[in-house]
Amino acid sequence: MPSAIHRRQLLLSGPAAALGEMLLGPSRNLAQPAPSGLIKGACMGVLPGQMSLAQKLEAARRAGFEGVEPGTISKPEEVREFREAAARAGLKVCSIMNSDHWRYPLSDRDPEVVKKCVEGIKTSMRNAHELGAEVVLLVPAVVTAEVGYAEAYQRSQEQIRKLLPLAKELRVILAVEDVGNRFLLSPMEFARYVDEFRSPWVKAYFDVGNIVSSGYPQDWIRILGKRICRVHIKRFEPGTDHPRFDPKDRRTQGIHWPEVRKALAEIGYRGWITAEIRGGDESYLKEVSARMDRILAGQDPV
Repeated sequence: MPSAIHRRQLLLSGPAAALGEMLLGPSRNLAQPAPSGLIKGACMGVLPGQMSLAQKLEAARRAGFEGVEPGTISKPEEVREFREAAARAGLKVCSIMNSDHWRYPLSDRDPEVVKKCVEGIKTSMRNAHELGAEVVLLVPAVVTAEVGYAEAYQRSQEQIRKLLPLAKELRVILAVEDVGNRFLLSPMEFARYVDEFRSPWVKAYFDVGNIVSSGYPQDWIRILGKRICRVHIKRFEPGTDHPRFDPKDRRTQGIHWPEVRKALAEIGYRGWITAEIRGGDESYLKEVSARMDRILAGQDPV
């Protein structure tokens, strides 16, 4: 009769691999990308603050991350520095978080404000091209007391359409994110907004934690489907567990993580899952990474 070790080797190889994972649990090195094709990333703000850029990226790699998401980098020499530091650390740049869409929204009534936003997006797109990131996160509009919903919808689409030739030239996707901007308040509308561009260069950057006050992430994921090209996660980090975590319904701050993971599998999502949470020291970063491993495995993070 084969030993337990031989049984594991048999079950986790060849056609029986999937069954083996179910029966014996994952055996992969948690510092490696998941077999599912999900890849673990971190926003730069998650990394230890009192470190140089090179030290931060090395810490991310030691913690088991495969990539990082910086904000817009305005100076060419800083882009080169980032590219070289990431290469030395063995990390990829998973996307660029555009920096000026809150301060200078595309939906603003002032043409000069819109112009500043557009220039910032173009810089982010060039960053993505030069760093091999392929995607720029974009908050498309901000609804305010002065700028109404329909106005924000029309104006933001108009400006994004003007950016599509550059997106095609650079082969960079503009990924619209769901955020607290009083805009795209349902998954159906989010899907419609993306579809109306009729372009492969506009997709969805889905943030699991940003919609829990008005919906269920797994529902949004299933509706958005293949439109999703990147995913942010939050509300799972150390220090947020008690009293919000209830093991009976497996929720952390309103999120049922096994259901979220199931929904991502159902739509065939393969790509970056990036932590967008508060920062901490290297010990905290390693715990964040371990919790993400459990989420990617379809488990509770705590």
